[in-house]
Amino acid sequence: METSARTGRPHVTARTAAVWAVLRRELERQGRELTVLDVGGGTGGFAVPLAEDGHTVTVIDASPDALAALTRRAADAGVADRVRAVQGDGDALASLVDPGSADLILCHSVLEVVDDPERVVTAIAAALRPGGAVSVLVASRAAAVLGRAVNGHLRAAAALVTDPAGRAGPRDTLLRRYDDVTARGLLTAAGLEVEQTHGVRVIADLLPATVLEEDPQAVLELELELSSRAPFRDVASQLHLFARRAEDLHTGSFSGVVADPS
Repeated sequence: METSARTGRPHVTARTAAVWAVLRRELERQGRELTVLDVGGGTGGFAVPLAEDGHTVTVIDASPDALAALTRRAADAGVADRVRAVQGDGDALASLVDPGSADLILCHSVLEVVDDPERVVTAIAAALRPGGAVSVLVASRAAAVLGRAVNGHLRAAAALVTDPAGRAGPRDTLLRRYDDVTARGLLTAAGLEVEQTHGVRVIADLLPATVLEEDPQAVLELELELSSRAPFRDVASQLHLFARRAEDLHTGSFSGVVADPS
């Protein structure tokens, strides 16, 4: 289990292992300090470890409480100078970020709740430098259908199957859910090339706490093994897509991520 070099605390668990595996490969591929934007990054579960690795991270989140917790977390980890907190809504991303200013963008559990996911993904594509990459994590329709069905909520499961957005009804807390086709289509429509798709929380959400605690390393290893294999990937709680902006797009040169409001 991977730990922070500074604090010795683990930051990779079975629930995040597949995402971190992809991010680590990208960081090793780049081999330099990156400018990272974490959209909806909350309290810094990804931002702070990335800052500990030497990268500069800007977190945009609508919750002032989450950003306050992020600031404290970054200070405790000794990376306050590498983490910047900006309050803002995902739907307003285009007005918060300079074009062509980020090497890596994280957009985790955001596209399910914003008003206009197409606009958000277009803003992400514009904010990436040519060759830059985006890590997108979205809720899976298939997992939601199965979860409700096995718990006896058959009408909600049926609604999830037939609803165009993958909702279980008007009380559903999410505005939409995705499968590989719809998530991939959203990214490619914005000019991004999807390089990898993985399932996240394939088994981690299914196991009782006693099993998770008894051998967390075995759970992590199995989670990673199943994350890229069909049909397991397709019924995971979340889908993780890693996409890249083409190298031949032309943008200006910018020194920071967040636009100057003046």
